[in-house]
Amino acid sequence: MDQEVLTTLKLLMIGETNVGKSSILLRFTEDEFNENMQSTVGMDYKTKQITIDGNTVKLAIWDTAGQERFRTLTPSYYRDGQGAILMFDVTDRHTFTKLETWLNELNTYCNKIDIVKMVVGNKNDLPNREVSMEEGLEFARRHQTLYIESSAKTADGVRCCFEELVEKIIQTPGLWEANSTRMYGGDSLGGTRHRLGKRGVQLTDDYEPQNPYSNCYCSLV
Repeated sequence: MDQEVLTTLKLLMIGETNVGKSSILLRFTEDEFNENMQSTVGMDYKTKQITIDGNTVKLAIWDTAGQERFRTLTPSYYRDGQGAILMFDVTDRHTFTKLETWLNELNTYCNKIDIVKMVVGNKNDLPNREVSMEEGLEFARRHQTLYIESSAKTADGVRCCFEELVEKIIQTPGLWEANSTRMYGGDSLGGTRHRLGKRGVQLTDDYEPQNPYSNCYCSLV
């Protein structure tokens, strides 16, 4: 028998084009990697169920194009998002610099003030990086977001990225409980209350990686 679904969460993936949003999503949902992944045109949408601390959660993950010509999609895309992944390419400083713009857009259009945000430095398997981990952590610290580095090619940090984001959302009951019986095809809880145990995703100054993921710096300032 299928396990009861605690809730359905809407997650947003935002950032410049070609930073690897679609590749990360494909790796997470299908455990596949495509060297010749085409840029997203308009919007992509995938779902996946994960179980954290014995609780099953359905994810509705929205991936949008980073090109300016698709910005008319913005208001409806951000509405009711409970978690957001702001992604940049560690080998392209421009994509890191543009995070400020993306963060401002998220804050402007998202109607949930307590949405959980995670900055993801992708393509950390490549040698020619232009943005250091320290810079990424400082940006996350300054904007009070989670932070992690990942690689769609090697799968490093990918599951950790989504699992830690979801766990932090679940630890913020007011962010998701009202949606658990009505939004995005969520299943009814029948009034049953659920709690997720905490695994220590709060920010610490030393940023020790959490096993078994070598680059899981999921911390909140």
